Amino acid sequence: MRDRLRGLWAVPKHRPMSTLLRKKSTWTEVPGKGRTSHLPTSYLQVSDLQEEGKNAINSPMCPAPVEVHPEDSLLEENEERTVIDPTSRDDPRFKELVKVLIDWINDVLVEERIIVKQLEEDLYDGQVLQKLLEKLADCKLNVAEVTQSEIGQKQKLQTVLEAVQELLRPHSRPLQWTVDSIHGKNLVAILHLLVALAMHFRAPIHLPEHVSVQVVVVRKREGLLHSSHVTEELTTTTEMMMGRFERDAFDTLFDHAPDKLSVVKKSLITFVNKHLNKLNLEVTELETQFADGVYLVLLMGLLEDYFVPLHNFYLTPDSFDQKVHNVSFAFELMLDGGLKKPKARPEDVVNLDLKSTLRVLYNLFTKYKHLE
Repeated sequence: MRDRLRGLWAVPKHRPMSTLLRKKSTWTEVPGKGRTSHLPTSYLQVSDLQEEGKNAINSPMCPAPVEVHPEDSLLEENEERTVIDPTSRDDPRFKELVKVLIDWINDVLVEERIIVKQLEEDLYDGQVLQKLLEKLADCKLNVAEVTQSEIGQKQKLQTVLEAVQELLRPHSRPLQWTVDSIHGKNLVAILHLLVALAMHFRAPIHLPEHVSVQVVVVRKREGLLHSSHVTEELTTTTEMMMGRFERDAFDTLFDHAPDKLSVVKKSLITFVNKHLNKLNLEVTELETQFADGVYLVLLMGLLEDYFVPLHNFYLTPDSFDQKVHNVSFAFELMLDGGLKKPKARPEDVVNLDLKSTLRVLYNLFTKYKHLE
């Protein structure tokens, strides 16, 4: 019996002792064999609640068991926590999305000497989000610079998120984050917020498309923990996220006829080389060789029969901004030539987005295909 009690009193390595001491211990009797043993009720309640959490997560209805930290099982009535399935966390597209967003934030805030390493740990208190929004929107929020208390942090978050909502209001999209979810380090909510900001401010980044995660939602009702699995869609297509919902032939081509893609690429390569060969230039890879904008600018000069002054663009661009400048300049030349504004963004072309590059080149092909 002594060994049995010793096992009951053992504290799991991953559980802080402070958790066991949250409530004043009251004693209850547990009948033993021939004598009575005593255990603190607070410990039994915590153990039972922890076991409930494990059972809810590991129930047969779940497609895969997900480990929940003991702290996550200490929920108030009707409170819920979300846990990203480990398989989703290991997905390369999810990792890429997180990395792209972290790099973007660090680029925007480079002058502030702020370095973000982990989204949920660095953004939950509102400090970085405040600086990010002020930089992107070129505004100044009326909030305290440093807040240590939870109340102060939530007040700052409330101000920041209200400003975000005001910016995004014209899109009439339901918000997928709250003050509590951001402050509670809910990574899914934080990613939804950052993707919305990146799209609204036309960030010069390329977000991976069709990124979804499996999320386990643990909710406490009537003293019991209940779990459910939901799929959270973090990104769709660039066009959808940018608010351009009209589909075109290239959407259909990529979605339903990928086998015909090589035929389209071959036709466009033949078209561009017919003109670029005049400058002893040749294209073999559409998405990579047009990404710096140089060939686009030179091609427009050939198609419209004029010389483009070299000081108007970077002949050997060595930075992302210089490449975006070149592609943007080529777009201006297209508008001057009577073409419609390209559907693609310059940043998408620079980021090697094949669909965007094909759209731009097909726009040229449509007008100049009979030009010798």
